[in-house]
Amino acid sequence: MRELKSLDLNLLVSLDALLRERSVTRAADRLGLSQPSLSAALAKLRRHFRDELLVRRGNQYEWTPLAVQLNERVTVALDGASRVFAVQPDFDPSTAVHQYTLLSSDYSLAVLGQVIAGLLAERAPRISVRWDQVTTAAVDDASSSLRAVDGLIVPRGFITAVPHQDLYVDEWVCVGAVDNPLVGDSLTFEDLGRLPWVLTFHDRTAYSAPAQQMRLLGIELNVQMVIHGYLAVPHLLVGSNRLALLQGHLARQVAGPGSGLRVLTLPFEPVALVSALWWHPMYERDPQHIWLRSLLAEAGTLLTAAQHHQID
Repeated sequence: MRELKSLDLNLLVSLDALLRERSVTRAADRLGLSQPSLSAALAKLRRHFRDELLVRRGNQYEWTPLAVQLNERVTVALDGASRVFAVQPDFDPSTAVHQYTLLSSDYSLAVLGQVIAGLLAERAPRISVRWDQVTTAAVDDASSSLRAVDGLIVPRGFITAVPHQDLYVDEWVCVGAVDNPLVGDSLTFEDLGRLPWVLTFHDRTAYSAPAQQMRLLGIELNVQMVIHGYLAVPHLLVGSNRLALLQGHLARQVAGPGSGLRVLTLPFEPVALVSALWWHPMYERDPQHIWLRSLLAEAGTLLTAAQHHQID
């Protein structure tokens, strides 16, 4: 804290612009400052870090190794500062101008996104949500990654020691091509080990729970492709004999009439998938975040009700 007292925190803004633009002139234009002012800021930053930060290579500037390290940290620091000064004692979503950032898989976006967008349009027309793709690293170090975003939407079982709330429950199903001649209306244990698979997030700390179940049942899967996402899965199944595991909500979206796909019954009872929102403890009593949590909980309830209506 003593070091911060001697620093001009506006230098963070200058550093961010300089790293993004890699040009004093363009960075000055970006910030609406004069070129001499930003040159002076760069000189102060170089003295502080004892590093050139930007070095000329031919006709352009490139980051030094230290600047590469600073780039991501500057973004996180600025975002954190913005969140501090955006906090208000009261929060009125009908008039607030704000953007939330959520990390999730494309599955969560596909099944929740439209519901959330509808609720925002109805109740908070000037509030938006930025959806960023979740990564294995972000989940593995959730306590750190949650400092820079408003929440992570991932199933239970991967994150601990931070607050969370359940959003909705889903089921795992198997999906294959309609014209796959190697399976009937349901799968056998022999089919599971014989046919090729497209698996998602097939890593030590990121995986589909039924794939783990099959491994524990002694089934050695013939994994042909591994992808980090769900929306591309249908394209890898149509016209092939491959199988894949998908969440029920998503499978009903992508395996409809004319899709070339069908849902197959697994020969065992897959574990339920409970999707949850996880957030950093510092947001626990933040009115803006409390409202976001209630909105996402309502979206999960509406999603569940809509799916039950379709099934009935």
